Formats: sequence, structure tokens, C-alpha cells
Amino acid sequence: MNDATRPSGISRRQLLTTSLAGLAGGAASGGFGASEVAIAAERGQALALPPRRVLRFAHLTDVHVQADQRGEEGFAAALQHVQKQDDAPAFVMFGGDNVMNVDSRNGASKADEQLAIWRRCLKNELSLPSYTCIGNHDVLRMEPIDGKQWAVDAYGLESRYYSFDHSGWRFIVLDSTSPEEGGYKGRLDETQWEWLQQTVAATPHTTPIIVVSHIPILGACAYFDGDNEKSGNWVVPGAWMHVDARAIKELFRQHPQVRVALSGHIHLVDEVRYNQVSYYCNGAVSGGWWRGNYQEFEPGYALIDLFEDGSSQRQFVTYDWPPKS
Repeated sequence: MNDATRPSGISRRQLLTTSLAGLAGGAASGGFGASEVAIAAERGQALALPPRRVLRFAHLTDVHVQADQRGEEGFAAALQHVQKQDDAPAFVMFGGDNVMNVDSRNGASKADEQLAIWRRCLKNELSLPSYTCIGNHDVLRMEPIDGKQWAVDAYGLESRYYSFDHSGWRFIVLDSTSPEEGGYKGRLDETQWEWLQQTVAATPHTTPIIVVSHIPILGACAYFDGDNEKSGNWVVPGAWMHVDARAIKELFRQHPQVRVALSGHIHLVDEVRYNQVSYYCNGAVSGGWWRGNYQEFEPGYALIDLFEDGSSQRQFVTYDWPPKS
């Protein structure tokens, strides 16, 4: 607006003050209070609107569903709590270790029982859409081929790793577990690594990417999962955090549309910002495997908000388990 089009008798400052004051109510609902609007008006400043949220979903990891320790009741309580949120999530992303363990000999003998509990809880308690990734305890007998296929079939997945688009974001779901003699490491196999590179490179720069893995690609809480400093130096096992994290973070650096990485596995909660990526480790629905807290953290799950500009927010939510008397 120039002086010729401005109403006569009204100064530029008066017009700006009137306009901003009129926006106070709307701005407050978008994250600004009336006082902020008034201050901006006094200074003759314009307010930048906050980014628009395009998606909220719930990340439930490390359920470790089982017949013991009232694990079925606990999982049901968690699902009920998610769906009672006033600001409801659009879907649930399960982060792996959905069953207690089928990777050991004893656990494999109870695989059918654990899977039946998992399916029963989803059928009876969950009305939202859901996705899942595979955790180390979901790999039957820790067999690299047949054991992974068991998990794919058990959870109705199209593949052990996959991608999908939702609300303008691309989700990339990884299979973190690399079985090795006597155990496993957090590492992508060669085929999956090539697929990840191709998938990220094929994603438009305008489409933000969120990566979901069971084992953290990068995390601070892995340092505290055990006496990792007892030797006098920090020693973080390769089963605690991705041993190929250096290559993965370099891939992310080359493709700045990668903005978020979610994980579980450690049963602890942290947030690491490295380069342009926010790495969120989101505790455990089961807490300390249905025996209470794990270290400082209660049983819980995360609510993830994704925004149009590629930013994100994470809220860790606890629920009453065991139920308070």
C-alpha cells in the first residue's frame, strides 16, 4: 500500500498497528499471543507465521508383548491411552521388538503364543491404521533369511524394509538387525544399503524424509545402556547403535531432505541433533520389560508432529502402568 491508497488521516504506523491488533486472535491460535502481536505492532514489525503441522502420529516401540508380567494388559492400556488423546494421531508406527523375544531358543518355542497376543491386542484395542518395523527380538531364532521372513509374515509387511508417503513426507522403514555368530549388530546389509541410497536420491528435494529404524542410527542414550565406561573408556557395543552410522549420516548430509530419524531398542529417551537431522530415541511401551521403569524412564510412547517446512517435534508420553491403586 502506498500513500495514495492509504485512507486519509491514518498514518502508516497506525494502519500497521490496527492490522496487527486485528490479527491477534488468529495469531494466538497459531502460536502467538496477543502480547506478542502488540509488541510487534509497537515496533512496526511483522510476525512470521509458524510452520503448518501436516501430520501427527504415535511411535510405539519395544512393546515386548508376552503372557507374563501382565504384558497383554499393559499393551492394551497403552493402545487405549494413545487413542484417547485429545489431539489424536493419524496412525501408529510400531518400532520393533513387538514380541518379547522369538530370537532365542526358548523364545522361539513361544513364538505362536506371543504373536497371538500381539494380534489379539491389535484386533481388540486398535482402530487406527498402523505400520511396523522389525526389531532384533522379532527375528525368529536370529536366522538371517527365514527368521526375517517370519517377522515379515507375522506383521503383514510387504518387505523387511520399505517406504511410503504420507502428508507430504516420505517414510523410510529399515531393518536394523544384522545377525552374526552368537548375536547381532546394528547394520544394514549390502542390498538394503543400496536400496536406501537409491530411495533417498530418488526423493524430491522438496519432500522431507523421516527414517524409522529399531536400533538407533545415532544416539546419546546408548552410552548409558550398561556399564559402557567400566574399562576407563566409553565402549558402545555394535548391538546398541548402528556400526555403519558414519556412512548413513554422510548419506543424510548429502541429501538434506532427510530431517528425522526415529528409533527405540534402548528403552531410554533422548534427542540428538546432528547436521540437519533430529534423531529421536523413544523409550519403550514396556518400560523395563513390564517390570516398571527402565532407569529414569517410565513405560511410554512418543507423539511425533511433522510440519510442512520439514521441521518436527517429539513429545514423550507416559501412561499409568502398572495401574495406580
